[in-house]
Amino acid sequence: MTSPSGDTGLLAPGWADSTAAATTGDRAYLRALLDAEAALTRAQAATGLAPAEAATAVTEAAGAAAFDVRSLAERARAGGNPVIPLVAELTKAVGEPYGPYVHRGATSQDIMDTATMLVAVRTLGPVLDDLGRTERALARLAAEHRDTAMPGRTLTQHAVPTTFGLKAAGWRSLVLDARDRVRTVRESLPAQLGGAAGTLAAFGAYGASDPAGLPEVYAREVGLRAPELPWHTLRTPIADLAGCLAFTAGALGKLAVDVLTLARTEIGEVVEGTGGGSSAMPHKSNPVRSTLIASAARRAPQLAATLYGAMAAEDERPSGAWHAEWEPLRDLLRLVGGAARDAVGLAEGLRVRPGAMREHLDLTGGSIVSERLSAELTPVLGRSRAKELLTRLATQGQPLADAPELADFDLDPTHYTGSAGPLTDRALERR
Repeated sequence: MTSPSGDTGLLAPGWADSTAAATTGDRAYLRALLDAEAALTRAQAATGLAPAEAATAVTEAAGAAAFDVRSLAERARAGGNPVIPLVAELTKAVGEPYGPYVHRGATSQDIMDTATMLVAVRTLGPVLDDLGRTERALARLAAEHRDTAMPGRTLTQHAVPTTFGLKAAGWRSLVLDARDRVRTVRESLPAQLGGAAGTLAAFGAYGASDPAGLPEVYAREVGLRAPELPWHTLRTPIADLAGCLAFTAGALGKLAVDVLTLARTEIGEVVEGTGGGSSAMPHKSNPVRSTLIASAARRAPQLAATLYGAMAAEDERPSGAWHAEWEPLRDLLRLVGGAARDAVGLAEGLRVRPGAMREHLDLTGGSIVSERLSAELTPVLGRSRAKELLTRLATQGQPLADAPELADFDLDPTHYTGSAGPLTDRALERR
């Protein structure tokens, strides 16, 4: 989707041409604003505050989408938000006698917040679909490579053997954690309706017998949860979105940075299914999907921090705090939508190289199993002498298989993966 400024994602390949680009674009926001306005009139008609004909007229006018996004954006500067010029345009489009029922009793923040929740719901649906595809691909990798031994690395160095199956199961666990958080937040997002200062007073002035019941009807019309209270300055829904989106970016980022490490030329234990080319070096096949996901993971925490900072919103409606949320929240939705899209391609196309893993297990000449040898030598030599022997051999670079003291010990690193297999099995039981 193209915004009034021509924003097609030229500098944002992570989300360009993704579903999130369409669901968060300016026209998508306009659609959500119009949906919120039409639902408000329908809710008032359902409670006797407006004639049924008004609800029909407003819904039809809102559905026509004959509104100039660029003009609305430019005119939004005068009042600080796009709802004010949109209400004027929608009222004109509805015409007499039902134009006066547009936006009646509401404040701009009611519509903007409700539209934002709609945009979030519509964006998070495809994100959940992509997380589902990613976890299924990772489950297949974990099962297939349950016993594929590889070096475990801590602080960049070989530690003890692990399995690729356990690593993939760990990635999947994070994806499932993200899925659960996104699903919970998506199902909790509420409509917003409070009027000028969150008291619903205007609806009473227009004749509502039970103004406090109107938000529930409105929420039902717009397809969101009913709010317990107007949340103009009670920004839990925004904070929840910030948290689940930043977590999801980080969870996918863990997968990405591991692949970036393992796909290095000198390691080559995994390869992206389809890499990206270089403008100067024909031989390169860059891990582009991992790169873009990692980029999103690095940006997301700062965007979430802005949203958390906006929770300190003064009075009954704030100046600045609410306005500060719009762009970082949209950026977060886009980043996570793009990262989830790319995670599908990454997980489904990832190529594993067990041969390289086996080769690397032998790089240290058996030292990768020194932990086990230390435990087995301690009863024979004592703890200090066992550690001294193994440290000396490792420092000298002597293969442990050549040490006569270790002639009777099992030095095969594939035999020292601990409970990696059972742990993988346990992780794969989760649905």
